[in-house]
Amino acid sequence: MHTRYSLIALLIIFMFATSTAAQNKRRENPAFTAPKADPSLPNVLLLGDSISIGYHTAVREACAGKANVFRPKTNCGPTTNGLQHIDAWLGDRQWDVVHWNFGLHDLKYLGPNGENLADPTASTSHQQVPIDAYQANIHTLAERIKKSGTIVIWRETTPVPQGTKGRVPGDSKRYNTAAAVAISDVGGIETDPFFGYAESIATMQRPANVHYTAEGSAALGRHVADVILKALQDKK
Repeated sequence: MHTRYSLIALLIIFMFATSTAAQNKRRENPAFTAPKADPSLPNVLLLGDSISIGYHTAVREACAGKANVFRPKTNCGPTTNGLQHIDAWLGDRQWDVVHWNFGLHDLKYLGPNGENLADPTASTSHQQVPIDAYQANIHTLAERIKKSGTIVIWRETTPVPQGTKGRVPGDSKRYNTAAAVAISDVGGIETDPFFGYAESIATMQRPANVHYTAEGSAALGRHVADVILKALQDKK
């Protein structure tokens, strides 16, 4: 009798685990699904936070038949996280293009105990990565990425709208200016003027939110694909 109950319990556990795994697979963000790579096509790596996750599938669709588009299965977060994981993200592949960005997580405000998206006006709040450290981190990351990317494209950070929690409008411009100095100092890296393009589709950005509507993410993705494909064409 005990053996029978044990077998039933094991069957229930197995069925639950199988169902959970299937649900997790169904819930996986399509941006994290590895592409069906064509070995005859150039390989492109996108690095960035949730903005890049949002536009990833649009880039892949626009590059279909022209390039294989990859990204890490994670939100790349701030530059401090990038420094820890960049070697793993780049792997041992020589990428034809690396299109990358860090910024929105660096400039956001944290509370005294690391509370996320803290009030920027509070005396106890601080930016996750101060601008000077951010600039130094971008410089280090640019040097490392250049070793693994035939074409390296730095992508400007998107605007912070009025009313956004934990971030200050205007800081994206400041951080972009700091990044531009680092990128110029390293040399040999192209710049995607993403900030200006994002401003041109401001109506597709969510109110008081750094993220974009589905329509907005698709537009951003098409822009990124155009930048990447032009860079590949120019390299021929």
